[in-house]
Amino acid sequence: MTTSQGHLSRRRALQLGVVTGVGLAVATAEPAAAGPVRPTFAHGVASGDPLPDAVVLWTRVTPRPGDDPGSNRGPVVPVAWEVAADPQFRRIVRTGTVRTGPERDHTVKVDATGLAPGSEYWYRFRCQGVASPVGRARTAPAPGSDVARLRMAVVSCANLQAGWFTAYRHLAARQDLDLVLHLGDYLYEYAPGEYQARDVVVRPHDPPREMTTLADYRRRHAQYKQDPDLQALHAAAPWVVTWDDHESANDAWSGGAENHTDGAEGPWPARRSHAQQAYAEWMPVRYTAGGRLYRRFRFGRLASLSLLDLRTYRDEQVASPVDPALADADRTLTGPEQLQFLLDGLADPQVQWKLVGNPVMIAPVRFPGTLDTRTAAGIATLVDAQAPPVAGLPYNVDQWDGYPAERAKVLDHLRDRGIRDTVFLTGDIHSGWACDLPADGATYPVTGHSVGVELVCTSVTSDNLDDITGTPPRTTSLAVETAFKASNPHIKYLDFDSHGYSVLEVTPEGAQMDWYVLTDRTDPHAAAVHSTSYRVGAGTQRVERVARRPA
Repeated sequence: MTTSQGHLSRRRALQLGVVTGVGLAVATAEPAAAGPVRPTFAHGVASGDPLPDAVVLWTRVTPRPGDDPGSNRGPVVPVAWEVAADPQFRRIVRTGTVRTGPERDHTVKVDATGLAPGSEYWYRFRCQGVASPVGRARTAPAPGSDVARLRMAVVSCANLQAGWFTAYRHLAARQDLDLVLHLGDYLYEYAPGEYQARDVVVRPHDPPREMTTLADYRRRHAQYKQDPDLQALHAAAPWVVTWDDHESANDAWSGGAENHTDGAEGPWPARRSHAQQAYAEWMPVRYTAGGRLYRRFRFGRLASLSLLDLRTYRDEQVASPVDPALADADRTLTGPEQLQFLLDGLADPQVQWKLVGNPVMIAPVRFPGTLDTRTAAGIATLVDAQAPPVAGLPYNVDQWDGYPAERAKVLDHLRDRGIRDTVFLTGDIHSGWACDLPADGATYPVTGHSVGVELVCTSVTSDNLDDITGTPPRTTSLAVETAFKASNPHIKYLDFDSHGYSVLEVTPEGAQMDWYVLTDRTDPHAAAVHSTSYRVGAGTQRVERVARRPA
């Protein structure tokens, strides 16, 4: 969500889509040409949305040279798929064939069903005798089963122009992940030179303009999926994804976006539809363009994971933290149906841990009054504030802080029902956080009463505070972090500078997040270094710093 160029904000990321089922809608196109030309699988393979008996499989085939993403060219071709219980494909358990063509940009999406719970599988595709790379998938545990451990990567905010996806390479090399949770800003809409690594475009976007049309969105998805590190992580484990704003346009809301200009960029509903269709085609998710993206997964009795969509249904952001509209109890971030979906999931007695894939921060954050003008301006740019920050008021009204009545419904629900073991997993803000969720912000400093916790992963590459202020990492930001924690005692950890990824491990005894940071996002060979770890013990609703788990 966040953007860090001073005159830009972040407005682009909403409704994208995905297709489920084995059958695929295809275009009426010319028959496949005969000859020596052979298809390619240049965009890798992926799996996603694991259920106890099914997983979504994805690829994109290029039938002939020139049948490029977004070109609307190429024949309709059959693509076979195989799922095996071993990486050598000696024990093939499921097979099928689908057809794809330019109508869906030659992407292939299969919901492979009839699989065993809690099992590892390998999959591949074939087209005209050519085999795709092999991917690894894993189904969710059986309903009601005892699960000893769930381990997932947690990532967000990967701007190709701002660096290399080295974080994905390090995660792919682990080979111990049950899934990858991507919390949004999988890609960015900007043209080259509009949003990059400080002043350096590490890798320019294609197409070389802001994406607004269906062809634009398809080409941008294709460019990202040609990154070898992203391909490696997609092939290594199933992904569970939601979007934030940049998948469509910065600071998107139900009726528009900060980074959308009606007229010059067409009507917002059309642009949003293009973004949704490309997302549906190019992401391994059970989603159909224009449909419902929010959904829930269960991992035996250990945990549920509710994925939220906080762009499609929200009211427009207020202009500033002093806007009287903040007091309007009817303003919504989730929409009424999704809010009820969330509340129902939090109250589920069948699982211990209630995990929430939450694209924007829910913890209240008040702006400290001790920062110098330059730093305050940098924070305002980080959160794309449309007005100068005000001490003691919310620092980012694009988050749940901009919809306080709806947040109160969620936190009151946790408090009044005595719900335990709730963890909000968040991205968006290009920084790492570990927070308690106060039952009452005014009394928390005395009582310490928390109804849940929030763990926020930093950006894979997108600019954070030191990039905006132009200072060396872990220098001037340290005082800023101290000021924020002093003004918000429920914030236990804050890193405004680092890029990288997180790994969450959930057991019956606790949930622990480990943060890893990159030595240099602009170096494709950068190392990943453990930064810190925070844990919430079962039944405590509070985070505490702990040592990293043994490898």
